[in-house]
Amino acid sequence: MRAVDNGVTTTAGPAEVARRLYSALAGGDRDTLDEILHPDFVGHLADGMPFGIGGEHRGAEAMRRSGWGGIAKHFAASAEAEQFALLEDGRLLVTGRYRGHGRRGGGAVDATFAHVVTVQDGRITALDQYTDTARWARGAPPYSAIEFEVAGGLATITLNRPKEGNAIDQVICEDLARAATRLAEDPGVRAVLLKANGPMFTAGGDIRVFTATPPERLPAQLRLMIDPYHFAIERLTALDAPLVAAVKGAAAGGGLGLVGMADIVVAAEDAVFTTGYGAIGMTSDGGNSWFLPRLIGMRRTQELYYTNRRLTAAEALDWGLVTSVVPADEVDAEGERIAAGIAQGPTRSFGAIRRLLRQSFDTGLRDQLADEEQTIVDACGTADTLEGVTAFAERRRPTYTGT
Repeated sequence: MRAVDNGVTTTAGPAEVARRLYSALAGGDRDTLDEILHPDFVGHLADGMPFGIGGEHRGAEAMRRSGWGGIAKHFAASAEAEQFALLEDGRLLVTGRYRGHGRRGGGAVDATFAHVVTVQDGRITALDQYTDTARWARGAPPYSAIEFEVAGGLATITLNRPKEGNAIDQVICEDLARAATRLAEDPGVRAVLLKANGPMFTAGGDIRVFTATPPERLPAQLRLMIDPYHFAIERLTALDAPLVAAVKGAAAGGGLGLVGMADIVVAAEDAVFTTGYGAIGMTSDGGNSWFLPRLIGMRRTQELYYTNRRLTAAEALDWGLVTSVVPADEVDAEGERIAAGIAQGPTRSFGAIRRLLRQSFDTGLRDQLADEEQTIVDACGTADTLEGVTAFAERRRPTYTGT
């Protein structure tokens, strides 16, 4: 690495391009961004960034819309570059601080950053961000469409738009993405309970998004909703911690994906389940086209999509969409009982089982057997497996720690 101070001409090319980037971002100068970003630009923001902002953003427009645009939407913050250093491979390392605050009542943001910037022929082709995501999370505004808490290894996410039937709008999608990011970074979380306030689990997508948005703006608005929602589903599905859903009233449309991703689903006797897309001329989201064929089979999935059939709780149990059915006034308590029990289990082994089961529909038998062998060998190196084997030999109940 060769250090380069501000203004030193030995790296004036890459450093000057980087300075123009920070100036353009601070001033909202789209013309300059168009000039200095390569058409094949790829940005990667730190995976733990709140609101689902983290991850890869392929293309300058995607980075503007979902990357930097996502930051600007939720935070009034700027990147203050302090040092520039040319790496041996020709890339530029920029270090500095983000300073600002969260919007909508959020707290202060003061986080160091390191950006690795690739410049070719005077244009930026790639940027990788490294930053203290926990400081960003502390600056984010409070949850407004969900309730979120973690206690004793059990995380509870409660959909909290009861007057709207917990319909899914942009805010609830962003809140779920933040919660999913928080859970992915917390090794102490050993089970997740997903439930809802009010009489309904979720009515699906908020129809007011469609009726109140001009047709020419609707595609962009849908992306602002679906991007963080799908991010949340992907993150929650990838956790080691199993997920329990407690469903009452209805689970419809994209909200049905929250049922599909769960490992155990407790349904109230009055619950109904439907895709509902055909009724409004839509297709599918929330992972339903992936989860449903795996849970209930292709033929039954096709029936749900093409006929808008509403499944009763008893039918959902018969079809394999839910695990059990209980009286409506017991569904939350039963879900919590099951989730609390799972939170006392061998979390890392549960995580391996989750991954094995998810991949089994796409993996050949030979590869699946190899993965089973590897995961069980890996499990033997964990404290929980040692405790489980020891407890079995000593004829006592094991006490797992999730490690």
